[in-house]
Amino acid sequence: MAELSAERLRALPGSWSYGISQGGRVFFINEEAKSTTWLHPLTGEAVITGHRRSADLPTGWEEAYTFEGARYYVN
Repeated sequence: MAELSAERLRALPGSWSYGISQGGRVFFINEEAKSTTWLHPLTGEAVITGHRRSADLPTGWEEAYTFEGARYYVN
């Protein structure tokens, strides 16, 4: 999985856009084909969004990302 970044989202082919699911996950929309996918159309990777726990964070802390790709932490 790739980390969310504004650059990655701007680097979409012409007929593509993106949306954010109610769960905070980024999905990609192919307007021409009228289809969606969880995978970035150029890299083929899913984008990490929302909160996630990590072993290297203190107990109770989670890592999260804004829609612009900035990382922040939640306790």
